[in-house]
Amino acid sequence: MTRIDESRPFIPVAFAVLTVSDTRSLEEDRSGSTLAARIEAAGHTLAERAIITDDADKIAAQISQWTARENIDAVITTGGTGFTGRDVTPEAVEPLFDKRMEGFSALFHELSAKKIGTSTVQSRATAGLVGTTFVFVLPGSPGACKDAWDGILKPQFDYRHQPCNFVEIMPRLDEHLKRGKLRA
Repeated sequence: MTRIDESRPFIPVAFAVLTVSDTRSLEEDRSGSTLAARIEAAGHTLAERAIITDDADKIAAQISQWTARENIDAVITTGGTGFTGRDVTPEAVEPLFDKRMEGFSALFHELSAKKIGTSTVQSRATAGLVGTTFVFVLPGSPGACKDAWDGILKPQFDYRHQPCNFVEIMPRLDEHLKRGKLRA
């Protein structure tokens, strides 16, 4: 089914990691650290890392700032995807999407259900494109970050991954912007 085509070169991608939390510091941020370590171990670049409180305006501003930069190809957020009053990451990020990636959420929940069963329904993981930048919104647990990276993001951000991957379509991501925003 899927395979690594060793005849293709590995192409590193630049990531930014945003932890959304009212209580964590950089030193205590196990989820952000998990993502950062996996990004770098895979051969990619960690271009930026930050922690922001559960404030929709601050989250949207940080995502907008990063997605406007040419040296960041993908943003991964962790935290704020639950149902409590302070969980606002999907509400902050989804309005920024030019294109949604429904398949990410479906696959994430499938992988997650194998580990935590029906508790996966308590996550509102989502993803999409903001301009030409991939944005992924993950739960705030290290386990969820491991599952998303290992099971979805690592292979999709490997140019050698076949039959297809995100890296090979990156040069064409702005086609929808040249035609103007698509209407639903």
